[in-house]
Amino acid sequence: MSDLNILIVEGNIREDSEFFIKAAGASAADNLKNLILKLEPLANTEIVNPGHDDETMNALKNMSKYDGIVFTGGAMRINDMTDVIKKHINFAFNCLNENKKILAICWGLQVCSTAAGGKANPGKNGAHIGIASDVIINNEGQKHFIYKDKKKIFTSPAFNFDEVSDLPKNAILLSSDKVNNVMGVIFNVGNSEVIGLQYHPDYEYFQMLNLIAGRKERLFTNKNFLNEEEYQSHISYIKSEDELLNFKDRTCEVRNWLNYIKN
Repeated sequence: MSDLNILIVEGNIREDSEFFIKAAGASAADNLKNLILKLEPLANTEIVNPGHDDETMNALKNMSKYDGIVFTGGAMRINDMTDVIKKHINFAFNCLNENKKILAICWGLQVCSTAAGGKANPGKNGAHIGIASDVIINNEGQKHFIYKDKKKIFTSPAFNFDEVSDLPKNAILLSSDKVNNVMGVIFNVGNSEVIGLQYHPDYEYFQMLNLIAGRKERLFTNKNFLNEEEYQSHISYIKSEDELLNFKDRTCEVRNWLNYIKN
C-alpha cells in the first residue's frame, strides 16, 4: 500500500480542546496526528469533530478512502449523555457499519463500546490520574499483534474517570490493571474491527502532569486526592516513571496498528 489515509476523530468539544491545547500543547486530535506523522511521515490525516454535522456528513460520504479510523481521548463522560455525546456515539455507530479498522483510545474506546452495545460507567475502583500502573497483558493479548514488542506488564500515561463496564458482544479482553478491568480489548461489529485502549500511548507524562495541574482544583473537589501531600506524592511518582519511559515502548501499540492497516 502507498500512503495511508487515516481519519482522526476528535474527542473534545471546543472548550475542552482549548484546555488541552493550553495544557498539553495540542488538541487531542492534533496530538494523535503528530504521533502518526512521526511514525508514518507519508500518511495523510484528516480530522473530524462529531459535534459538527457538516464534518461528519462529509466524512461518511467519503468513508471509502480511509484505511483506518482513530477515535481519540477526550474530557466528556458518557453518562452525561448530552446532545454532543449522542452525536459522538452516532458517528461511531455509523463508522462501525463501514467495514473499517478502528483504533479507539480512552474516550474513543468508551464511545465505540457504547455504539457497539456495551456500556461505560464511572470506574468502580477509582480513576487513572495521569498514569496507569502495572497493566497486565493476558494470554489473549500476548497473542494479538497490537501488543507485539510490548512488555507483559507495563505502565503508561492514562487519564480517565470512567471505564467500559459491559463489553460489546463477542469482545475479547486483552489487558487489565487494578483500576480498570478493560484496558485493552478487541471486538468486531459487522465487518469493522475495533481495537480499544483505555490508556494513552499518544501522550507523554509531561503532558499528563500539565493536565493534572490544570484540573487540580477539580481533583481535590472530587476527592481524588485528600490532601496536598498525597497530590505531591502522586506527581513525584509520575515524574519518576517519566525517566523510565521511552518513545518506542510508549507508542508501540500505535505503530503496530499502523503496520497492520498498511497490509
